[in-house]
Amino acid sequence: MYLLVGLGNPGRAYAQTRHNAGMWAIERAAARWSIRLISRGTAQRGSGRLGSEFIELAGLLDWMNLTGPPLKGLLREFKIKPDNLILLHDDLDLEPGRLRIKQGGGSGGHNGIKSVIEALGTPQFIRVKIGIGRPAPGLDAADYVLQPVMQDEMAVFTPCLEQAVDALECLIHRGLSTAMNQFNIREKPIQDEA
Repeated sequence: MYLLVGLGNPGRAYAQTRHNAGMWAIERAAARWSIRLISRGTAQRGSGRLGSEFIELAGLLDWMNLTGPPLKGLLREFKIKPDNLILLHDDLDLEPGRLRIKQGGGSGGHNGIKSVIEALGTPQFIRVKIGIGRPAPGLDAADYVLQPVMQDEMAVFTPCLEQAVDALECLIHRGLSTAMNQFNIREKPIQDEA
């Protein structure tokens, strides 16, 4: 069994912000896999199957910086070890539209990931990082992640979120190494022919 969790902040004011990219991916996965998400306790939750694998989806309803304790509670409730946790979240160090899958490592300055590592006592869970890019010079990163995604940016984010769901399917059916090889690639720029 896998627990797939999307990070974000609760409430309508934050629903369309860059920091909620992980939650957007969980909502897309739920829609594709016909899993209904219902608010229960500290998360929007849904259960279902992806092929032969039983999965739990959750979008945490607590503040990003307080993500760890409710996530630990979900792992305990479902009797799932951190090895079978897949966490989806935004990442400033990736260009918008890029994905990166990894297991373990530090928080990279992401307070939600820091909270999860502290609560679980281990960094050994799988992360699907969704690139949101860096803010323009002079704009604070904390302000940037809490800004809504602009309409023109959605042309990049929408296919990336669909790709994040593809990555989840690959992770669950084919494993971490295959998913990393398939999705941790940078597209080569198209070169003009001389």
